[in-house]
Amino acid sequence: MTTPQDLLFVTLDVPADRPVEQGDLSLALAAAELLDLLTAQVVTLRDDRIAPVSGHLTGDAMLDKAAAALIRTEPYESAEDWLWRRGDGLSAAYRDELEHTEPSGSGLRQLFRRADRSVDRIDSDARRHAADRWARHEPLLVGLAAALGIEEPEHEEAAAHAEADKVDDRLAVVLAALGDALTELEAVRQRRRIEEDAFDNVWRAP
Repeated sequence: MTTPQDLLFVTLDVPADRPVEQGDLSLALAAAELLDLLTAQVVTLRDDRIAPVSGHLTGDAMLDKAAAALIRTEPYESAEDWLWRRGDGLSAAYRDELEHTEPSGSGLRQLFRRADRSVDRIDSDARRHAADRWARHEPLLVGLAAALGIEEPEHEEAAAHAEADKVDDRLAVVLAALGDALTELEAVRQRRRIEEDAFDNVWRAP
């Protein structure tokens, strides 16, 4: 169970202030992968550049694919460039992976694809793990979710301070790169909407 998997469940279970776009989720999942690779000491950050330091496997198929995709020659890749490259179609890849790895009958396929939310109470180890991290206000998960417009869970002030002490500069760098990428993606969407509106107006003109 990894941070990307947990983030996917949070996006399904916790209301956001706006619908989470699949492109935004893919970028956030790539950021979650990077944070897990940092925690596993597979990579380190040199300023905002991702430098591989180990070739060992993590034991998770998706994280190992991410590690295999790292650029291993200097000057290495910036965190934001990684998000764009690795994030391409990543939300769909994670959904497919969970559908295949969760026990049959867990209902994840319906959870991912049905809009009526009638399967909201489907239980699984993976889903419980995500809910536990969310309830504990785990900094990596809360930071990623917040970037997607998902509000952090309520918590006591003392617990918040204890968790905040665990946040290091690496998380700040990754979240900053994610914020920049999400802003750029939204700007692209806005330009497309303006262009589409202008095109429609041309055809509507007398």
